[in-house]
Amino acid sequence: MKRLLVLRHAKSSWDDPTAADHERELAPRGRRAAARVEAHLRSSGARVDLVLCSSARRTRQTLELIEPALGEAEVIIEPALYGASTADLLDRLRRIPEEVAAAMLIGHNPAMQDLALEIGTGDLSGVRGKFPTAALATFELDGPWSDLREGRARLVAFVTPRELE
Repeated sequence: MKRLLVLRHAKSSWDDPTAADHERELAPRGRRAAARVEAHLRSSGARVDLVLCSSARRTRQTLELIEPALGEAEVIIEPALYGASTADLLDRLRRIPEEVAAAMLIGHNPAMQDLALEIGTGDLSGVRGKFPTAALATFELDGPWSDLREGRARLVAFVTPRELE
């Protein structure tokens, strides 16, 4: 069984109107939310072998804040994940090596929410309603990563920063 954690980056700042979207930093609220996600990952004993992270500054900063809970996970910063479509994300996830039992994807909406809704089964009402910044959806899937497609992963948990307060 494989495990996939889908994490939307934490809340970014709009304080600098001249900053390019790719370079926007986390807002103080986003830093607090990422810290709550890190505590949740640590307390739940989440095990991650591989992290695929967008190259945007806010996703990398989110990763830095949760990384203490990830242990020895291999981290790959991928520029192609910035602005990726749901199809792009699926294509990338299908290329995860089979020896990876648990992977985390850190990226952007709307593709993260759309991905969760596309691959997910079970009670998706929380995901369908809203996939806020720093929301974390955890899926389990039977079979190889290469078989990941519509309706092939069971949603086993969905948490938002507000729920972790």
